[in-house]
Amino acid sequence: MIELIPHIVNGLTLGLLFALIALGFTLIVGVMEVINLAHGALFALGAYFAMTTIGGDWFGSSDFGIWWRELPLSTRYALGVVAGPLLAASAGMVLELCLRPTYGKPPLYGLLLTFGAALVIEELIRLAWGTGEQNLVVPLALNGAFFMGGLIFSTYKFFAAGFAILAIGLVWLFLERTSYGATIKAGAHDSEMVRALGYDLSKLRLLVFGFGAALAALAGIVMAPIWGLRPHIGVDVIIPAFLIIVMGGVGSFWGAVIAAILVGLSVGITGAYAPAWSMLSMYLLLILILGFRSRGLLGRKSALEN
Repeated sequence: MIELIPHIVNGLTLGLLFALIALGFTLIVGVMEVINLAHGALFALGAYFAMTTIGGDWFGSSDFGIWWRELPLSTRYALGVVAGPLLAASAGMVLELCLRPTYGKPPLYGLLLTFGAALVIEELIRLAWGTGEQNLVVPLALNGAFFMGGLIFSTYKFFAAGFAILAIGLVWLFLERTSYGATIKAGAHDSEMVRALGYDLSKLRLLVFGFGAALAALAGIVMAPIWGLRPHIGVDVIIPAFLIIVMGGVGSFWGAVIAAILVGLSVGITGAYAPAWSMLSMYLLLILILGFRSRGLLGRKSALEN
């Protein structure tokens, strides 16, 4: 049982980071009724933006670039954590503007457009940063390991888990305790009613898409030191994110969080004892949950159910 604890910690960390990705995904699906297949590419793009900001590559060998690289790594890292999501949010907003001609048409149009956008973003990443795997450096204080209860734990993974908990809490406070958050939730349940009440649905969709992209980028920045950084890393996260919102119930905040933690635990624990089954375990978990509850863990009851 003691030997299982590090794997549980790894699974919880992975699940909390999956939750950050899935929350942005479920907001976009709920408000816009679009399955954004470019969400994983935005996850990768935000991490690359942060890596470039931290390294000062934006500024070259100019005086400002030299001054920037002389700043403490912790300062550059903090600014990178802010800049990456903001730049990814801008890219997400541009994508939403491109999506507007597909509104009111069959969902396949939006699906194909976001799939094409994902391919374009991935190729742009290859052109800008190359095809090889890269590392996102973190402050020295976050590196290394520590002993607790006779076991070795990664310092960075504890930081990543704490960061994800803080971010999830702030997103929940924004949605539950602000008037704009209430509007977003209302748009996820009945967009036509929001329009009838006089709200600008186009502006709402633009900001929600940007917000969802920022959450994906934030998860990418925190996850990059664990998974590494490569152009196609977005493909590795889009499928778990989709499975999580289905398992949790489309549009359910806490459903997505709980499902993400369950997925993280199943992948982490299975990977420790049967690595070949680690990714398969989340599909088995999906079958198990939907077999007992077709609308997901906390999904709303459908009119088609008895």
